[in-house]
Amino acid sequence: MKVGVVGAGLMGAEIALVFALAGHAVLLHDASESALAGALARLGGILEKGVARQIYAADVAQAALARIAPVDAIAAMADCAMVTEAVYESLDAKAAVLRALDEACAPTCILASNTSTLPISTLAAFLTPARRARFLGTHYFSPVSRMTLVEVIPGFASDDAVVDEVTAVLAGLGKQPVRIKDVAGFAVNRMLHALLIEAVKLVEEGVATPADLDVACRLGLGHPIGPFALMDIVTSDLCLQVQQILHDAYGERFRPPALLKQRVAAGYGGGTKRPGWLATDRT
Repeated sequence: MKVGVVGAGLMGAEIALVFALAGHAVLLHDASESALAGALARLGGILEKGVARQIYAADVAQAALARIAPVDAIAAMADCAMVTEAVYESLDAKAAVLRALDEACAPTCILASNTSTLPISTLAAFLTPARRARFLGTHYFSPVSRMTLVEVIPGFASDDAVVDEVTAVLAGLGKQPVRIKDVAGFAVNRMLHALLIEAVKLVEEGVATPADLDVACRLGLGHPIGPFALMDIVTSDLCLQVQQILHDAYGERFRPPALLKQRVAAGYGGGTKRPGWLATDRT
């Protein structure tokens, strides 16, 4: 099957990779040529490490990378059977991509969004009515090449046969699809951000440090990573953005903590260029 992915960031690039590893031809597009080139280089590095760790055979890795073709226009995806939108979590950005895909792709093409928080039926409103039956959400988790879970979210108009088809495709990628109702934040993000909000409140109240709470989550709850280490990876800015979306949808239980807002406003958003929670653990 020929598939497309729009958005060559951390998520989009690895979504392209798992399709390629499963034998599919993949077209990868990004509005930034440098982002596209960087994504291909990053995927080469992931595969190289996988070969060294004996996760992939060398010939399998080489063939997978060769199946990913960068394209400079969404119009190049006209003959794809399925295209996944994986641009950043902005309603305007996703709307623009979905409109372009709706115009470019064949009527039989399935469109999927990797949104982590925005309701699928809200996004479906940017598509023509005839397309909405073949549109749904497929929310992957980072790093996509290692995390098996995918939330499958039908919109109000999604055809059940299309949902079943996509579920089977995802299983063929080695993923574990779980069907989720179309609500803001879906299921995993609602559970995750309830934990993150409470963790930041514990720091605000002086109950424990971020580092100690990470240890508590790993050893006491069996989590592979603590909440503050996770926020350093995905960035506090993005966590705040998601919590604001959830707060708008569900009210006070998802109100972002004042400390998180203060840190983001001060430039401590996390990530590689700014100190994260654990690098500035002086609470």
